[in-house]
Amino acid sequence: MHNRGYAFQSRNELSSASHANRSWRSDTNWAGYLEQVQVDLKAPCEELPHLSMDEEYTINIDDFQARLSSFSIWGMLRALESFSQMVVLSDDGSMLRINSTTIDDGPRFSHRGLLVDTSRHFIDTCTLVKILDGMAYNKLNVFHWHIVDDHSFPYESKAFPELSEKGAYHPSMVYTQRDIQMIIEEARLRGIRVMSEFDTPGHTRSWGVSHPELLTECQDQYRGKLGPMDPTRESTYTFLSNLFREVIEVFPDQYVHLGGDEVGFECWASNPNILEYMKQNRLYSFEMLEEKFIQRIVDQIDVLNRSSLVWQEVYVNGVRLPKGTVVHVWTGNRQDLLNKITRDGLPALLSSCWYLDHLSTGGDWRKFYNCDPHDFIGTGQQKSLVLGGEACMWSEVVNGHNILPRIFPRVSATAEKLWSPASVNNADEAARRLEEQTCRMNHRGIPAQPPNGPGFCI
Repeated sequence: MHNRGYAFQSRNELSSASHANRSWRSDTNWAGYLEQVQVDLKAPCEELPHLSMDEEYTINIDDFQARLSSFSIWGMLRALESFSQMVVLSDDGSMLRINSTTIDDGPRFSHRGLLVDTSRHFIDTCTLVKILDGMAYNKLNVFHWHIVDDHSFPYESKAFPELSEKGAYHPSMVYTQRDIQMIIEEARLRGIRVMSEFDTPGHTRSWGVSHPELLTECQDQYRGKLGPMDPTRESTYTFLSNLFREVIEVFPDQYVHLGGDEVGFECWASNPNILEYMKQNRLYSFEMLEEKFIQRIVDQIDVLNRSSLVWQEVYVNGVRLPKGTVVHVWTGNRQDLLNKITRDGLPALLSSCWYLDHLSTGGDWRKFYNCDPHDFIGTGQQKSLVLGGEACMWSEVVNGHNILPRIFPRVSATAEKLWSPASVNNADEAARRLEEQTCRMNHRGIPAQPPNGPGFCI
């Protein structure tokens, strides 16, 4: 029997037809001994994971051997993960068992990500590696590193070391260049891309600790405060150009997330220099001023032969984006936004229904599971522009002590929606597999919280 796999497996979910409805607690009539596992990688290894990487694989298991096949190293990593999750410990604990089956599997979406915010609370590198482990167990393939924000600047810049020296919470709470390379390498070994985000022009208060000249001086009732980056100064763009030249050397991924969300216009509106600049340049709204800023930054990234992602406000405010710029949807009517973005020929990512910092009672993973990136009115061509999505772990109320159980296993629901076919949509069936996946992650050192209420792991 041929099966499709899942982002996470059940021990008997992929069994032969006669065993398909057995409880995971039941034993089975086992037919032989698995004498060998053949790993058939049909093409040379690529150095780095990328958006269009091939993650398809085949697993064939009979009474005596298992054969794992793929045309790419990334597909082989997914095959090995699925194979490891199909192994069963016998009831008496004396041997490992696996069902005979054939699996032809591959992802539905190419971008299956997890955003981790390391500015609001610093997350140590050991915990970040644990997060990468959990991502690999669930076949997620993009670590979106929201590395800096208003609250702290923990990225160590060689060009501007004062950014972290003055902007980090503490000298020990900085990601050195060596730390970052370690995370990128650990991610690569798991078939995971690392995509950096340096959010501008808002969310930049920590930049202003060392470089207040980058930010707007607020006036009137906001006097004494610093607002978003000052888009009227050429020195702002020179600074950002130099920083981004460094960033693309540090982070090898093709994509750089430029942010662009939640830009408050009050400070710009209070500053007479900005108002005069707008008058002279015939900018009749603050959205037009923001467009001018974002356009300059996107052009900088384009010159560096990299591609940009932006949060949805950039698109909503009318910024003319180069073809290929990815628009990241995080709030509002996702169906309407995805329709409009893709109708304009732009690729999109979805996150709005997968915010891990939004908590409710046990079983809230079902809301994640019932969200589908293609759940909008649009043509097949439009839907092909939806690259996938990301779950978001904003860190206002999480740190290294509680971030792992906050992420896992809830992100597993997102992972399945992004990996499995659209026809895999029964939340009740997923609940049983999610219980087992949670226990599996616990055994592997991930402190995943119970997904459904009372239960146990053995």
